[in-house]
Amino acid sequence: MLKKNILIIEDDPKIRRYLELELVHEGYNIDLAIDGSDGLKLFRENNYALILLDLMLPHMSGEEVCKTIRNESNIPIIVLTAKDEIFSKIALLDLGADDYITKPFVIGELLARMRVIFRNKQAFTDKKILKFENISLNLNTKEVLLDETLITLTKTEYNLLHYLMINKNLVLSRENILENVWGYDYFGDGKIIDMYIKALRKKLDPDSKYIKTIRGFGYSLKKED
Repeated sequence: MLKKNILIIEDDPKIRRYLELELVHEGYNIDLAIDGSDGLKLFRENNYALILLDLMLPHMSGEEVCKTIRNESNIPIIVLTAKDEIFSKIALLDLGADDYITKPFVIGELLARMRVIFRNKQAFTDKKILKFENISLNLNTKEVLLDETLITLTKTEYNLLHYLMINKNLVLSRENILENVWGYDYFGDGKIIDMYIKALRKKLDPDSKYIKTIRGFGYSLKKED
């Protein structure tokens, strides 16, 4: 069974270390961020099953982080808060948090709340999985498997792979890829596609068996002839 990846955004070193030790002991993979900016960077670069988010963060508040993440993703968020006023809890849920737990907390309760979120997500979400040869892409969890191995992709790498997979066996022009993966308002160098194709090949297709370069035009995801 694959270990779930958890992101902890917490500036208190004691709480951060405590959570890391307990969750690693429970079998989770853990990434740590000490402030909101670092947390957002990790969130955008990796795929997580859940985020534990402190409210009282330096530079960027937990409320801002929660709102930003929710605007970009439906990833579950449990807020760790010292604020016990009812209006604060309502505001957190309205911002997009899935749950909250008030400090100081018992680790057993936090673990139980995490299990409820994972159980509900599994029960109420229909799995949608794209497959191409030995590559599987889960549209709900954003997880990518090569055979049975979990492969970590950045958000852009994931979006590029997704676009290639939904258009497998078709030849995609550079202009088409840029518009659909980077957005119609992207005005950067088109060579960025080559960089991300190279990264995808390194992680998923080192022999270029499937991700084909169509010289003078673009790329295609297809079986070897």
